[in-house]
Amino acid sequence: MSDTIQAPIGSTPEVAVRELIDYAELKGLIGVEDRTFAANALIDALQLEPTGSFDVHGRPEEVPPLEQILATLLDDAVDRGVIDDGIASRDLLDTRLMGCVTPRPSEVVRGFWRRYEGDPREATDWFYQLALSSDYIRSYRVARDRKWKAATPYGELDITINLSKPEKDPKAIAAALTKRQDAYPRCLLCCQNEGYAGRLDHPARQTIRLVPLDLAGERWYLQYSPYVYYNEHCIVLSEEHRPMRIERRTFVRLLEFVSTFPHYTVGSNADLPIVGGSILAHEHYQGGRYEFAMARAGVREEVSFPGFGDVRAGVVEWPMSVIRLDCEDPGRLVELADRVLAAWRGYSDASVGVLAETDGAPHNTITPIARRRGATYELDLVLRNNRTSDEHPLGIFHPHAELHHIKKENIGLIEVMGLAVLPARLLGEMERLKKAILAGEDPASVPGLEPHAPWAAEVLARHPEFAPDAVATADPAALDGVIEQEIGAVFAQVLEHCAVFAADEVGKAAFDRFISYVGGAS
Repeated sequence: MSDTIQAPIGSTPEVAVRELIDYAELKGLIGVEDRTFAANALIDALQLEPTGSFDVHGRPEEVPPLEQILATLLDDAVDRGVIDDGIASRDLLDTRLMGCVTPRPSEVVRGFWRRYEGDPREATDWFYQLALSSDYIRSYRVARDRKWKAATPYGELDITINLSKPEKDPKAIAAALTKRQDAYPRCLLCCQNEGYAGRLDHPARQTIRLVPLDLAGERWYLQYSPYVYYNEHCIVLSEEHRPMRIERRTFVRLLEFVSTFPHYTVGSNADLPIVGGSILAHEHYQGGRYEFAMARAGVREEVSFPGFGDVRAGVVEWPMSVIRLDCEDPGRLVELADRVLAAWRGYSDASVGVLAETDGAPHNTITPIARRRGATYELDLVLRNNRTSDEHPLGIFHPHAELHHIKKENIGLIEVMGLAVLPARLLGEMERLKKAILAGEDPASVPGLEPHAPWAAEVLARHPEFAPDAVATADPAALDGVIEQEIGAVFAQVLEHCAVFAADEVGKAAFDRFISYVGGAS
């Protein structure tokens, strides 16, 4: 599917510049006093030479969709040789154009905190809308992502097939930790990106805006993710370019963040390869205004920790190994979470494959998530281990090879909470799979579907109405729902594979041993 649209016949760049100025004023990106200034910036970026009769004054009117306006300007720039017709070149130019009509950072910061004084929700609503209006979040691309919910034993999980971001290989993610960090900006999350013009191997960021925060006595920033996997998907990033680290201050920062924005959830990816996220080189968190399946999950077993009678604690009814802590005093959650972390860092239980380290390389870490429930602060601590073996070279507590046809990437924070981010390749593969099933073909004989064949056979065994001898009378439309639910079931298995303590009797007993160990740790 193309990421661009064809400009309407008869459109001219001068008309499109006027339309973009109208759009910007209607969206509140610029004021009426800014129209000429913004138009001249656009003319410069586009290398246009309008006639003396060109004028952008007047009342803004209803305008075409932003994607259409930009298509007119980009197509003309290609025709005149200003840029080539590659998607990267087009993205660099259209971001530059939108940067011409996006408020300056100081205006955004003042506007955010002025609204925050009235209501934190008003501030984030305004900031998020700015990210949409400025095209930092390309909503017309995000809208193409496939999203659905799948019923599982753990509740409804969110499934997305991502069409905006390439699939990453776990080994490439780990290798990024040792890559030279002397480029400018040093990485995609550095605050140096604000206003950066970009290059072919680094996206333009003239439209990104950062709101400064103080977390645990340090300067951090709030921004939004351009991919928007869920509502108001935000990123909280350190001013300092430094690797991810889960430590006591992590819990302090997360709880301070939800004190500042009680309507948001926030969490951190783990700080080790395989069990961490896709960017381990820059410390950051992710949050947003969304209720994940994990937050809806109950507690399967209440537990207690000596000296923390004021903290409600329990093991969450979730496919991964999660300890939930609740208390109205965030300081007490920090104390107990820090104890759990310290205990887990050095904990081994060879009977279930958990080893704290191998030849000095650490394996144990935590994925923490913070939220508010009224006056109560809640902290979920997801136990992670990144050991590998000959049988599971990408990770013992990682999706096993039989699930890689659906999900091979690291299982980071977002997926831990119950939202699958699946690669774009699946969209075409599932379409081919459905055609093969409806044609009565064996998926194993269809080029490109071989990795899905064993799973497809299991699906057909569960749904004999789509077997080759019955498919002629089956409802083709129903197959879409079957495939979606079966993908959701695979994602539930993915999360189960990532559990350091399985949900069987052996795993539950091992989890109990760790809880007891934390209670006895000093």
